[in-house]
Amino acid sequence: MPWIFLTCAGLLEIVWAFTMKQSEGFTRLGPSLITYAAMFASFWLLSLAMKALPLGTAYTMWTGIGAVGAFIVGVIVLGEQLSVLRVMAALLIVSGLVLMKLATPD
Repeated sequence: MPWIFLTCAGLLEIVWAFTMKQSEGFTRLGPSLITYAAMFASFWLLSLAMKALPLGTAYTMWTGIGAVGAFIVGVIVLGEQLSVLRVMAALLIVSGLVLMKLATPD
């Protein structure tokens, strides 16, 4: 269950990062409210995952899912730049996540 909580928390981090961008500095009510709700839910699920997972693993996975997911959403939804270096950076993050998972006892 902790890995499911952590995955959901990471996905919600992508949601709140995207809606924060859409909130235009928290000047738009709808996206701002979604940002706050997604942040709360993401932190709550992360805290549940941390009951069973090591701090370093849980936090690294959470931020990594959010970072790579936000990068993908930025490119696909917002039309942000896609370059070889940015893709390589995302792949390095994913590689680190895989290594962190492999290094964490179940």
